[in-house]
Amino acid sequence: MSVDTPRSIVLLRHAKADWNDESDHERPLAERGRKDAPVAGRRLTETGIGFDLALCSTALRTRETWKLAVQELPVRPRTVYEERIYEASLGELIAVVNETPDAVGNLLLVGHNPGMHALADALAGAAEGDALARMNRGGFPTSAFAVLTFNGSWKSVEHGVGRLVDFWSPHA
Repeated sequence: MSVDTPRSIVLLRHAKADWNDESDHERPLAERGRKDAPVAGRRLTETGIGFDLALCSTALRTRETWKLAVQELPVRPRTVYEERIYEASLGELIAVVNETPDAVGNLLLVGHNPGMHALADALAGAAEGDALARMNRGGFPTSAFAVLTFNGSWKSVEHGVGRLVDFWSPHA
């Protein structure tokens, strides 16, 4: 795949998690999260993006979100559970994206806030329609996702390189 090929990166925040006595990393999905995750998966399918790779945080709530969402996709992408996505700073998330092999055309990250919102906001040098306004108006709620496109290699991903083409939230 040429480095000039248009690429997509989708940033999916985990579904609604339950609060329990477990560590933050081991928080499971709440009932609403178990309902919203498949809806997010169906909406991801509607984008028409075929994912080559999914990078998912190792936290229980992200793994459960992905397990429910991926069942709705027509083709299951290769999935890597990446510890660095959990509690990642903006710089750490960009570093993870920069390590993506250029053979990957479309990437999905399943992670947490504030990281998913910060990354979407940082990468979006431009936006279509009201996508940026919708993302910033409601924050980046659970099960929401942002779709960004850019040209170039994954190593070239940095602030402002992307175009925010869609933002979706299950409770918008």
